[in-house]
Amino acid sequence: MRIHFIIHENFELPGAYEIWAKDHGHQIAYSRLYAGDQLPQTVAELDMLIVLGGPQSPLTSIAECHYFNSQAEQDLINVAKQAGKIVIGVCLGAQLIGQALGGMVQHSPETEIGTFPIYLNENGLLDPLVCHFGTELNVGHWHADMPGLTPEAKVLAYSAGCPCQIICYAPLVYAFQCHMEMTTALAELFITHGNINLEQAQEYAYVQTAAQIRSQNYEMMNKQLYVFLDKISEKYLQQL
Repeated sequence: MRIHFIIHENFELPGAYEIWAKDHGHQIAYSRLYAGDQLPQTVAELDMLIVLGGPQSPLTSIAECHYFNSQAEQDLINVAKQAGKIVIGVCLGAQLIGQALGGMVQHSPETEIGTFPIYLNENGLLDPLVCHFGTELNVGHWHADMPGLTPEAKVLAYSAGCPCQIICYAPLVYAFQCHMEMTTALAELFITHGNINLEQAQEYAYVQTAAQIRSQNYEMMNKQLYVFLDKISEKYLQQL
């Protein structure tokens, strides 16, 4: 498998996605946009496009962030989808998928930062790629927005603070508002660079303190993510 990561910031890294890719010996390429890298000019040389998070919004302009071209990323997502590639979005990446396919990004009812459960709905429990998550799974969060929906989109999971946690937009296009890629090292980067005053956590229903975030064990959510990646890879290879 040829996997391409779009990385918007040096603190929102692939985490468990990269661990899985390396463990499987997949070919990996990166567009580190914050460092001046360009987006892929074609999707012919990739099998899986993973668009990661960032503090931007799909509505952020180039004038507001010179290295973030939202429309170019949306165009790439559409091309990858039409070419039958796997497209996975995380947080901002999830919102970019929704935006690319015609759904307007929205504010989440609640800001969520830390580890809180998501719940699979009926669609999620029937979806063969995520049903192994079970009815409830603790996952990482770091967001105040959520992806917009299209008529074809199926919401698969929600949380107490956000109704759109996992969305299937097409058979090989999945959006994760949550951060199942979170690891201890990645959590530390979020705490250091995430531009959130965690000392005010008590003012929010779904925001944990830095100490609470550091105390979490991310292994289970990572393992469940690995199974999802195995499944979607197998589905992709079956169609070739």
